[in-house]
Amino acid sequence: MSNFTILVVDDEAQIQRFLRHALEAAGYRVVLADRGATALRQITQEKPDLVVLDLGLPDLDGKAVLGQLRQTSEVPVIILSARDEEEEKIAALDLGANDYVEKPFGIGELLARIRAILRPRRAGAGSDDGTLRLGSLVIDPGAHRVARGSEAIKLTPTEFDLLVLLATHAGRVLTHRQILTRIWGPAHVEDVAYLRVFIGQLRQKIEENPAEPALILTEPGVGYRAQSSA
Repeated sequence: MSNFTILVVDDEAQIQRFLRHALEAAGYRVVLADRGATALRQITQEKPDLVVLDLGLPDLDGKAVLGQLRQTSEVPVIILSARDEEEEKIAALDLGANDYVEKPFGIGELLARIRAILRPRRAGAGSDDGTLRLGSLVIDPGAHRVARGSEAIKLTPTEFDLLVLLATHAGRVLTHRQILTRIWGPAHVEDVAYLRVFIGQLRQKIEENPAEPALILTEPGVGYRAQSSA
């Protein structure tokens, strides 16, 4: 992971020092910013591979920074914030954040989420043949086929589209609204119960133990995340 640069945007000097030490110890190059405007300049100049962004900045709200950033860049963003309301998480994720970690946080969890997001960037979004991998699954969007080893797994068209969407964004939290809009259209953005039914059906077919899913993880009250392959 030593080739990756991470921009940490936080106005608390203690958090900056802690994250710099922990991230550099994990092999990352670290760039710091304590203001939203500074962060936007650093993104242009340093071209980081990932941004860790606090929402409570002195000059701009973190969501405003994220909104401006997404106009020009798709760099992965992990929100790191003391705001723990579901509405704040959903708003940030709908604006284009890849993940949301609450303060106080464990550095082990943060590092794991960073690895999950950066892993596909190192390996490439998919294989050279266009297939996607999710755990032991091989997903072929072109052939509309899912297999585990030599075993073909039969999915309905909607289940397949849902799996492809999650696998394409492996390691990233997708909100209920994002998933419902992409799969069923804007008229269904409130049909969270409907989505849960399809997630349950999909897990029954692809998870080795549907009661303890390892491929499609639930972010309570927010959405779902496909586990990035090791």
